[in-house]
Amino acid sequence: MNKKWTVLLLAFFLVATASAQTLFTYGSYSADAKDFLRAFNKNNTVPLANKAKAMRDYLDLYIASRLKIREAYNRGYDTLEQIKNDIQSLRSQIIENYLDDPEMTAKLEKEAFARGQKDIHVAHIYISYHNKMGVIDTLQAEARAKEVYDKLNKGGDFSKLVEEYSSDPAAKTNKGDIGYITVFSLPYEFENVIYNEAVGKYSFIYKSKIGFHIFKNLDERKAAGTMKAAQILVAFPPNADDAAKKEIAAVADSLYRRILKGDDFGKLATQFSNDYVSAASNGVIPDFTVGQYDPEFEAAVFGLKKNGDVSKPFLTSHGYHIVKRMELKPVFSDPNDKENMDLLKIKVSSSDRMQYAKNQLMAKALKQVPVKYFEYTMKDLSVLSDSLLDNKPLALPVTVTRRTPLFSIGNDIYSVDNYVTYAQSFRYKTDGSGLKSYQQVMDDFRQNKIEEYYRSHLENYNEEFRHQMNEFKDGNLFFEIMQQEIWNKAQNDTLALKQYFDKNKNRYSWKGSADAVIFFCSDEATAKELYAQVKKNPSAWKAAADAQVEKAVADSARYEFAQIPNAANVPVKAGVVTSPVTNKTDGTVSFAYILKTYPPGLPRNFVEAKGLVIGDYQNELEKQWVIDLKKKYPVKINETVFQQISK
Repeated sequence: MNKKWTVLLLAFFLVATASAQTLFTYGSYSADAKDFLRAFNKNNTVPLANKAKAMRDYLDLYIASRLKIREAYNRGYDTLEQIKNDIQSLRSQIIENYLDDPEMTAKLEKEAFARGQKDIHVAHIYISYHNKMGVIDTLQAEARAKEVYDKLNKGGDFSKLVEEYSSDPAAKTNKGDIGYITVFSLPYEFENVIYNEAVGKYSFIYKSKIGFHIFKNLDERKAAGTMKAAQILVAFPPNADDAAKKEIAAVADSLYRRILKGDDFGKLATQFSNDYVSAASNGVIPDFTVGQYDPEFEAAVFGLKKNGDVSKPFLTSHGYHIVKRMELKPVFSDPNDKENMDLLKIKVSSSDRMQYAKNQLMAKALKQVPVKYFEYTMKDLSVLSDSLLDNKPLALPVTVTRRTPLFSIGNDIYSVDNYVTYAQSFRYKTDGSGLKSYQQVMDDFRQNKIEEYYRSHLENYNEEFRHQMNEFKDGNLFFEIMQQEIWNKAQNDTLALKQYFDKNKNRYSWKGSADAVIFFCSDEATAKELYAQVKKNPSAWKAAADAQVEKAVADSARYEFAQIPNAANVPVKAGVVTSPVTNKTDGTVSFAYILKTYPPGLPRNFVEAKGLVIGDYQNELEKQWVIDLKKKYPVKINETVFQQISK
């Protein structure tokens, strides 16, 4: 077999083995090999040659941590209010990051990039749910949409069918031509339909919240890019007649002639343009791509050949426009262009595409969430709901009551009462067009409760989220029990510390040391100035340091030579000022002034050794505690599994 494939298969075997086997037990509890590997790989970057030894050393630490965390659980530390609050706080902070499907998001980003490379010329037939009387009639709308579709399939002319059937008021004049669009121009649901049609083809009937749609791909071209432009709009006054429109046209022509003679475009826009937002910025309008403005406007602007070109006055429904092209940025076409790809990702993440991604995730969740449906009659439910929501007597006898169960999710049962409570707030359509059907309210209610359940039980459905939450919870419990069992005792039991010091005095002696002043400076300029002053007049070091206010701090104490900045590079003796050393991590600079030196081997007193004593005493307490925990939770390592994962 090929060596490469042998290695890959072995790696797969080890991962599969690790994910299925217990690495060690402690009392009645067990630790999975996969969890150990995850922790080891996160905290170690050792060469392969040393990996087995590193894993053995880490195993001891890992066992000790699991024992401590288990003891914290058994003491009930996970029920402490502060621990619960911290966990809930983290959960609320990070959960949104896990409610997006990374694979779907990456797919949407790739799709947006590809679609952004071309513009599509689109025509549109729109059939509203509202009939000619203004009443919602979805059945009639659907019948009209099918009628149009049948005629198209029989060779009917798209533009003529637009005039005959479309509910769009502009259809009579534009024949359904909505101009060029590109990625992000339209709602994602419409963009999806359009970008999946070939040139010259029309779409299937698409049902949206407002009606039925049929789109036609008239033409495609390379994406025009992003335009920066300025405009002067001479708008029609309300109810303008032909005479008024002629006067407006004359004003626009006179302004255009002034521009050709050299008048400043921006000043004229500020003075005469009726687009008051852009007029305040010398006529400059926000950068735009195709599909954002009227087709006539975009055609005129994108038709300008070079930067600085000014259009002749042209007419739209708003009035006469004169437009100056300032800059045209071509669409970026390199998927490795990190800066532009990052901008595209931001645009995707803030667009309606993310709702689509969320809906896809929820569709997956629906298949996993344990939903059970109970029997009831929707007709009876609607009759009872009418009575409860509108506070009126029952119109008919019904077989359901407020406590009748409708469905359950996990252990939670949702009744008619829960449904009615939800309907009180959400039975109206968001567009203000009236009430939703009871079935629609029920679908929304059920979806809402499924999403709530999914969020509150995300640990069961997302492995990475579960690991992060468990790590944080275990970390908090580890900190809490170490605080109670080790750190507080070592910090606060002065008598025990003194006894430990007296028993181990021979361990606490000075290496080569000196009384010294160490200066910590916020930056190199401050350090350079202070160093020169101390070097010139060492005895005035305190006044020199105080004069630097918050830019420098001086700390005088007895230090071992290894603690003194640059001590290794100078003869350490009284009167020496060591040269400054820059900390590469934060840019701070330090140097020292030596007051007096001491030979190595001198004993430390308790006060001088206290910091070291606390550290050693903590280690002693922890070592004994781990021994006691192993007696309480006997540890048995599965050496066969360990040998497998350590290879």
